[in-house]
This record gives sequence, C-alpha cells and structure tokens, in this order.
Amino acid sequence: MVSTLKHCGSGQAGPSPTRSAIVTSALFLSLMAASSVAAQDTSPDGPASGCLKCHAGIEPIRQPDSLMMQAILEEGEQRGDPAGCVVCHGGDAAAEEKEIAHGGNAFYPDPGSPWVNEKTCKACHPEHVRVQERSLMMTEAGKIQGTVWAFGAMTGYEHKWGNYRVDKLPVGTKSLGTDAYRAYMKALRADEPNVFVEAHEALPDAPRDLSRLAEHPEEAAFTYLRNQCLRCHLGVKGRQERGDYRGMGCSACHIPYGNEGFYEGGDPSIPHDQPGHLLVHSMQGTRDAKVKVHGHEYSGIPVETCTTCHDRGKRIGVSFQGLMESAYSSPFAEDGQGQPALHTKHYVAMHQDIHYQKGMTCQDCHTSIDVHGDGCLAAATLAAVQIECADCHGTPDAYPWELPLGFGDEFFRDLDQAPPLKAPNRGTTKNLTSHVKAGMVYPVQDGYLLTARGNPLTNAVRTGNRVIVHTAAGKDITLSPLKLLADQKKLSLRGRVAMQSVRGHVQKMECYTCHTSWAPQCYGCHVKIDYTAGTTSFDWLAAGRRHDEQDDCARDRGESGYDTTMPGSVTEGRSYLRFEDPPMGVNGEGRISPVAPGCQVSVTVIGEDGKSVLLNHIFRTPAGTEGGGAAGQLSLDMSPLQPHTMTKNARTCDSCHASDKSLGYGIGAGELTRPWDRRVVVDLRTADGHILPKNHVTQIEPIDGLTADWSRFVTEDGEQLQTVGHHFQRSRPLNDEERSHVDRRGVCLTCHQEIPEGSLAVSLLHHVASFTGQIPKTRSAHDSLIRNKILLLSAWGQVLMAGGLSLAGLVGVLWLRRRRRRARL
Repeated sequence: MVSTLKHCGSGQAGPSPTRSAIVTSALFLSLMAASSVAAQDTSPDGPASGCLKCHAGIEPIRQPDSLMMQAILEEGEQRGDPAGCVVCHGGDAAAEEKEIAHGGNAFYPDPGSPWVNEKTCKACHPEHVRVQERSLMMTEAGKIQGTVWAFGAMTGYEHKWGNYRVDKLPVGTKSLGTDAYRAYMKALRADEPNVFVEAHEALPDAPRDLSRLAEHPEEAAFTYLRNQCLRCHLGVKGRQERGDYRGMGCSACHIPYGNEGFYEGGDPSIPHDQPGHLLVHSMQGTRDAKVKVHGHEYSGIPVETCTTCHDRGKRIGVSFQGLMESAYSSPFAEDGQGQPALHTKHYVAMHQDIHYQKGMTCQDCHTSIDVHGDGCLAAATLAAVQIECADCHGTPDAYPWELPLGFGDEFFRDLDQAPPLKAPNRGTTKNLTSHVKAGMVYPVQDGYLLTARGNPLTNAVRTGNRVIVHTAAGKDITLSPLKLLADQKKLSLRGRVAMQSVRGHVQKMECYTCHTSWAPQCYGCHVKIDYTAGTTSFDWLAAGRRHDEQDDCARDRGESGYDTTMPGSVTEGRSYLRFEDPPMGVNGEGRISPVAPGCQVSVTVIGEDGKSVLLNHIFRTPAGTEGGGAAGQLSLDMSPLQPHTMTKNARTCDSCHASDKSLGYGIGAGELTRPWDRRVVVDLRTADGHILPKNHVTQIEPIDGLTADWSRFVTEDGEQLQTVGHHFQRSRPLNDEERSHVDRRGVCLTCHQEIPEGSLAVSLLHHVASFTGQIPKTRSAHDSLIRNKILLLSAWGQVLMAGGLSLAGLVGVLWLRRRRRRARL
C-alpha cells in the first residue's frame, strides 16, 4: 500500500546511507583547484546569475561551445538568468534567499527525474520523454514476471504487471523507428502477445494482512520484489551503497556518479564529504558531450554507469567488465581488511569482453531504442533489444548489408507472416530517424548499417567492404566482416571448421554460444522473507509511486526520509557459484544459446509468530506446462542469455560436444552432489549410518521435490526437470534430436575399443607401429594419425573402390555389348 503521508524528505536517494566517509579539507582544496571551466565562465553575463552567487565554480552542464549549451544560455537570458540554470532546474535566479530560490513546485533538484522531466528534458528531447514510461527500465515487467514465475507462475506466461499502470500508445501515435522496423514489430507483437502486451497493471501491494500468508504464501513475492528487485528502476534514485549511486530518469545514465558517491567538482555549496552526490555537474552522452574531471576529458557513458543497475539478475554489466561475483572477500585490502564491497558484493577478476577491451562501452552496441524503448510495451530484454552480432560482423557467406532483415532475430523462423524477412538483403541507409539526431551524427560513408529489425546503427557505417564503428569514447574502430576475412583466408582453423565446414552453427546458433568465454552461474537462489512481528523493510515501489502520486514529492531528487516501509525483511543466499562453460538451451528466437540459472528460487517464509509458513519450498508451474505433466514443472528456471563475456577465440569443440553440462544433463551429469531432497546430518555415526549423539542437529535441510542437482534440467531420456525460459514460446531445453546431434561424448572409445587387439588387422598394425615407434603419444600425433592415415586413407580408399567398381561395371557393360554383337554376326 502506498503511504499517504505528506512528508517527502530532503531529497537524497534511498534510505540513510550505510557507508560514511570524511574528505579532508586538503582534498577539498585540491578538488577546487582541479576544477575546469566553471558555469560563470560560459557567457559574458554568467556571473550576474543569482544562482552562481552560491554555486560559483560549478561545472557547466555541457561544454560552452556546444549547441545545447548555447540554446540553454539563450533561453536563460530570456528568463532573466544569463547562466541558464533555471532552464533545467527552474527556481528563482533573482532571489537572495535559498528558500525562495529553491522554493515552490517549479524548482527541480534533479531535472532528469521522470516525474518532472516533461517540464525540463522534454523541451529539447520530446520523443525520448514521450516513450520513457513504457520503457523496460521503467516498467521492469520482465523482472516482475520472472519473479512471480518462481513463486508458482502467478500470471502464467502473461507479462501482466509493471511497476506502474501503463497503457499502450494512444491511437494515432507512432512508435519510434523506421517504417520497416514498425512493420517488423507489428508482426512480432502479434506472434508474442504475452510479452508485447497492450497494457501493464500496477504490481499489487506487499502483504500487510499477514494472516493471509498461510493460505497465500506466494504473495510474499511482492515483498521480495519491492525490497530487492525493483530498486533499480528509473522512478527512484535507488539504494545508496558503494557502486550504486545514480540519478533518476534521464539522470540515471546521463549524469556521472563515482562509485564512492562523492562530489568532486568546484561548487562549494555541494558537500564534498557526504556520499550520494554526482561526480561533477556535467552531462555525459554521445561523443560530442565532453565531460572534464580533474582536468581529464572524456565522452560517452562509462560502463560503470550502467553497472549501477546491471549488477544482478543476468549480471551483464559487471560480466562485461570482467567481474564475477564471489562468496569471499579475499584477497585482503591494503589495510588488512577484506575486499571492499561493490554493489554489496565481492568479485573475482575475470576475462573482460573483447568489445570492452577494444574501448567500447554499452552504448556503442546498444541503440537508443534498445535503451529508451520505442514507445510500445516490450516486457523482456530479448523483446526490447534489436541488435544482433551479424549486424556488424555478418557471416562468412554474407556481409551485414547482404543479410535479410530479421537474420539472427528469427522469431519468425517457422512462420510466413513477416514480410520484412522476404527481402533479399537489408542494404544500408543514408537517413537517420529524428530521435537520434540530437546526438553525434557521423559521416555516412557508404551508408549506416541496419539492425536486424530495420533501424540504422547510427555509429556503424560501411566503407567499401569494411565497417567503421565510431565509439562514444572517441575511437574509430575499423572492422573486417567475416566474409572479408574468409575471402582473405584470415579465418582461424577453428573458425573455418565451426562456421564453414559445419554450417549448421551459423544457421541455428547464436554467435555468442561459442564466443562466450564464461558466464556467471549462481545455482540455487535461497530466499527468506521474514514477517516476524516488528520486522520491516524499505518498499522501493511505494517510494516511486509517492513521487508519482503526490505533487509535493514529484520533484524530490531521491527517497531519503521516505517512510515507505512494509512488513517483512528479505535475505538471499546461493547453493554454489560457477563460471566455466555454461550449458546450452534454445532461446525465444529458436536459436541455441547459453543458459544460466535465472530464478531458481527455494522459498522460506517466516510468519508473524516467527514460525515457518514455508521452509525451502519450490513452487510448481500450472498442470500441463513445461513438460511437468499433471503436477506441473518445478518453478526453477534456466534462463537463455547473452552473457556479455565475448572473446575472439571461441570455446573449444569438446566443451560443448563432449560435455554433460552443455547438453543440460548437469555438472558431472548431475551426479557429483547428493540428492537435495534428503536431510544431511554430520556427526559420529556407526558404519550402518546410526547417529550416536542424541544432541545432534541437521547440517543441511532437505529441499522437497528437488530430486536432481540445480544444474541438471533435462535427462538423457528427454525428461524436462526445470523450465528453460518462460518469456517466449520457443525457449526450451535442447530436444532429443538436437542433443543427439551435439553429443560426441566417448568418441575416443569408438577407436580404442578395437585398439590394440580388438581385431586381427588392428592388432597386426598396432604391433608393427609399436615395433617401429609410431604409436601416437601426443595430441599432434593423434591428429596426424586420424586425419592423414584414418580419415583421408579411408576416404580415398572408398573413392577408389567406388571408382574401381564403376569402372568394372562399365567394362562389363562394354564386354556384354561386344559379345552380343558377335553373337548376331
């Protein structure tokens, strides 16, 4: 329930910070000295601004010579503020007192907040503001559906709930994008109506009548969501912890925040010793938005800005950076303490994505529509993201511009109702849609590349048979598509085999299935929601709705002081963590992709009296779903994903073809762990298992119904044990035919059951090889034997045999004809 209290707090994001720090006066002075161009220097009359009497030294929101800054200054001049502060922040620049200058509902501490940006950002960016409420970063509908799926598939496959009630675009209002894109998406929405819904209902309140829990324990999901999962949406400033500091709405991405949350600019009125503030008062965006910090200039949106939210769930932000969550805080820090928590977690440094190593950031691949949305409701990341690897890299047989629209994004693989897929090739374009022209516009060269869904990639252009990727950070990366590499004989042996010799890989698999170097795999998510009397936690969604529904809270720059608490507290744990080669499944596009544990939730609910309502309970999906029969399937999900840990060198053949795990059978075929549904007691016992001490406790409680390991989601006989994706109708485990095609386990035994004495001929050759020292003892020797002596010799033997038989047949026919001719004579 959203609180009706009117007190809205002072505006710092989230509950009171748990981390405190002191910046010395010496550091303060050094920060002041290091500040670059100040706002009062952006125009001749800048110092006359009333705002700068207090905020002297503050950084200009954009560099002085930018068109945006010039427009702000011109508008500010007309409003009586030559520095332009009131254009974004409102307020009264002529007032002497802070209370008046910052007073009233027309002053906006965070102009990018979605609750006020119709009065601020919309003046220059109307299309982005128009679509914001329907973007996935605002609705979080996929995250909500995924969580309630783990609590018994409460809405089935329908993505019914969002953070806020939101309807489809008004009649007559077009979504963003090209005409080809809109045609493609119209067909896709018709094909996946449970994901591309007409409207979202508002997520129900967390339980407050705790007497209902005994009968409806699944409603504890609402407490879990509101406290843990929904603190990252753009309607709130979110948790104030190391690595999580950010703004709201547009400011969440376009205003820089350091991981420590301290202001390091030149405004003396902003505290330098209190976390929760922007790093500097400047806007980051595309290449033409330059930001200066301590004399160093950068452009683009740093990856760390994205990871303030993308550090849990699929963890793609931290994975892209090469960070894998760890259960340990070692190695020790310089002061002898444990590794400092980042996003409240500890990490192992892993291989960084190849794009990250090249200096690319998230925005260099992900388009404006990927991030901001197009105005229509797309309730899962696979629904909202329009890019594919082949959009820039192509295939060994086709340049990106030679591929049809929809290649790689093949929701319509088995369907005929998608006209865009019938075009022979997508080509390039020299036209940009209006909503992307506010950012950096690069030279068109031979045309902008197009995404799989038909929109221009604004920073990727064709030049001859190559591609130039203009990064937001300032690099111009020349890329040779796969077809060019193939024509120039520059593909590696492994690449030629995988993409040209075995063409089914390109046709049926996501590129990142092979090129993922690792993936975070958190097996078993143990969630405890404790409603013991007096226990409460912060309700982030109620805080967001207070911004939305109470006029005097709309302009708050955060949730500090909000009393939006609810009964219950949430604790999470894991069974175990892995990062090596992820298993495989089929994603919503019908392509084979990596999968990793999604919501594998074992739920414990503690009632108001402190007693268990549920203990380590796994819910089930409705009867007849997900291969579960009449009892339904366990609501444990293995989620298809793009791990964002790409590497130039693909994973080895045997990591898929000789692996139980890759097929879905589990780590070590699921036989390394004991059954999870059995109680484990560790104490003195007899040889026949009798526990000797009466005073013993259970070491590991059983999880009822979990008869296989968390990592095992299909059996060798094809029985499905968990769900594999539930957003899209085509996601599933590998089927029997696919697994049989992939499975090459035990291939060594094919030869070695005959070696050395399985047959007379083999035995004779083995003894000769042994006597002459030709027994292969190394990998290269084995490769040579198999390729040169077994494969090629066998092949040529069969060719010569077939040729000899054909020749003999021809000779026989000629002989018969000649004999018949003689007989007639």
